[in-house]
Amino acid sequence: MKIFVSFDFMKWRSPAMLLSLALFVGSLGLMTFRGLNLGIDFTGGNAVRVEFVSRPDVGDVRRAVSSVAAKEAMIQDSGEKGILIRTNEDTEESRRQLVGALEARYPDVKVVGFEKVGPVVGRELRNQALLGLTAALVAILIYITVRFQFRFAVVSVIPLVHDAVLALGFFSLTRMEISSSFIAAILTIVGYSLNNTIIILDRIRENWKDLGKRGIVGLVNLSIQQTLSRTINTTLTTLFPVLALCVLGGPVLAAFSYAMLVGIVVGTYSSVFVATGLIAEWWIRRPLTR
Repeated sequence: MKIFVSFDFMKWRSPAMLLSLALFVGSLGLMTFRGLNLGIDFTGGNAVRVEFVSRPDVGDVRRAVSSVAAKEAMIQDSGEKGILIRTNEDTEESRRQLVGALEARYPDVKVVGFEKVGPVVGRELRNQALLGLTAALVAILIYITVRFQFRFAVVSVIPLVHDAVLALGFFSLTRMEISSSFIAAILTIVGYSLNNTIIILDRIRENWKDLGKRGIVGLVNLSIQQTLSRTINTTLTTLFPVLALCVLGGPVLAAFSYAMLVGIVVGTYSSVFVATGLIAEWWIRRPLTR
């Protein structure tokens, strides 16, 4: 599907960047004062492994323990007839209540294992996530500097940080639980947003010979228009499966699917308005030649 419109994207670059700045600051404020609803992977808790004569439906088990689990329990199949239940509560009393709720619903249930996951695991996961994200951003900065130029690298990395922070702000606002799959979603968002941004920046580089004739604003605007069909096609083909995950994926995939949904919307917006607006404003204030 080829799309070319004469819409003046750069006319709205200042309002768009101000909106992004407001959302970015607001997200940081939410994380600072409201915090994040961290799951067991980050906070620690109880992990109880149980077996049944015949394995029940996972949804039925979730409903059985919902009355005693303060937060959404993570329930996974374990073996042919077993189920692993993980909750954020880490006390002996909470474990007894959990087992009692299961026995009331399933008299044949048998507890075959129990362990506590301490907060040290959570710290390790957070450190690994931050290390991985930082390493990815540094590698991206170096590669784009070599492949394009330093200015393009900077305006590519800024939207990635913008997208990740806005996704965190959304989770802080909605109080959705953040699990380890959220980390995978954030890294996926970084790759998705970067792909969209690089497509536009590559077209800007191809059109660079017309800089003197069009000016930086006209050049950037033309490049966005020329890549608009690819941006829309990429967004829609990614958005539809993610919407299906949000509707049908259930609580196990909630953190991943909703983080991806926010990331796709925000990532497309930041590629079209934030990255391009930054490169245009930078050249207007400090023009260079290539």
